[in-house]
Amino acid sequence: MSKKSTAPVAGVTDAENNIANKEVEGLSQGQIVRRRFFRHKGAVISMVSLAFIIVLAFTAVGFDFSFFGIQVKTPGWWLWTWTDIPQEVQNGGQPTLSLVPEWLGGAGVTLGLHPFGQDEIGRDTFAVVMRGTQQSIVIMLIVGVIATAIGTVIGAVSGYYRGWVDAVLMRLTDMVIVIPLIVIGAVLGRAVGGLGAAFLAVIIGLFTWTGLARLVRAEVLSLREREFVDAARVAGASDRRIIFKHILPNAIGVIIVNTTLLMAAAILLETGLSFLGFGVQPPDTSLGVIISQNQAAFATRPWLFWWPGAFIIAIALCINFIGDGLRDAFDPRQKRMPTARALTKPKAAAPTAG
Repeated sequence: MSKKSTAPVAGVTDAENNIANKEVEGLSQGQIVRRRFFRHKGAVISMVSLAFIIVLAFTAVGFDFSFFGIQVKTPGWWLWTWTDIPQEVQNGGQPTLSLVPEWLGGAGVTLGLHPFGQDEIGRDTFAVVMRGTQQSIVIMLIVGVIATAIGTVIGAVSGYYRGWVDAVLMRLTDMVIVIPLIVIGAVLGRAVGGLGAAFLAVIIGLFTWTGLARLVRAEVLSLREREFVDAARVAGASDRRIIFKHILPNAIGVIIVNTTLLMAAAILLETGLSFLGFGVQPPDTSLGVIISQNQAAFATRPWLFWWPGAFIIAIALCINFIGDGLRDAFDPRQKRMPTARALTKPKAAAPTAG
């Protein structure tokens, strides 16, 4: 009786392992990660949604960006720009966007002249929200690049050399951690917020690397004891080559996943700072600035809050879902559960051997 009860379990386990090994047989690590990521439906949908938001924001009203004297300006396809003021407020400034077809009793699927409505002076809210989304995305990307670079280097050097180097770098990290990020952002954002979104992003990026540095340090402490690192040392590789060519490529999963989470936190931090008046300064705008400028109109024109709030939530959720998909893709313990149909194939072939 005991043999009969245990045999099917062992068969299923062997079948699962055979199927899992066959799926990744002959594939590189990059191909395995890519295949696992695209199986994560939430991450794929979020990636497509985020790409749509970025394309919409940067093409609708054009792109006007200045950084260290470099001016980049492109035209957009929308009727208005974020600085245009139409002649009058139409229909009380209510949104003209309609998604209900005529055969269901609606006005049909149409954008209208002002799909997101108008503010109290007649500016097109769609154009303003697109400009605010541009600024928030630029800040998010710059913060991600700067914080990832600083955190990765400090964490890798600290974990590899250990000793007094580790002690100094980790005490520096602790000093930055103990100061509330919102306070640092408020003080420095007040000083450089008027210089543009890019300057604000650089300042934020210089103080948001601490969490990533600790995670990279922990990963490097583990990887530096592996055999391939000892082999590289015996082969005469320099410390810099070992860190950047051997150790960090094996820690790329931790870095990428936590970078996405850091970017999601950056856009929320920028929104909070701008809402409080310490971030992007008028006449420029961001999603936080839009909400702050229209908070007095919440009772009369609530759509002025809906759209920037919806874009903030959508961008943050998309990045978090993408990070969740990347975490599962880089996790070597993740295995796809085979279907019942796949499990029956090895069982059908097994009796022929006897």
